[in-house]
Amino acid sequence: MKLLIDECLPRNLKNHITGHECSTVPEAGWAGKKNGELLSLAERAGFQIFLTLDRGIEYEQNLKGREIAVICLSAKSNRLSDIMPGVPPLLAVLNSGIAVRPGQVIRVPD
Repeated sequence: MKLLIDECLPRNLKNHITGHECSTVPEAGWAGKKNGELLSLAERAGFQIFLTLDRGIEYEQNLKGREIAVICLSAKSNRLSDIMPGVPPLLAVLNSGIAVRPGQVIRVPD
């Protein structure tokens, strides 16, 4: 899967998401973009999943009709040490063979 990692997450998180093509928002040149514009840019670039900590994204953005899915990691902070417990469940979702559908929001761990 092709994942875009939100700028609120540590850049080196991508090193722990093995077996998938990962880029960060700053690497894509989209730092500072608001979520609506960011999702549109990500879709046009072929990203399938937007990975974020933003728990309210489905209330802030209309995801109906979107070509990208959103996975929201649950962690007490955006420090890598707080996020790492969510990586195995994230990989389980990505590797499960269960289709993550466009416009869907998945919370990990849930």
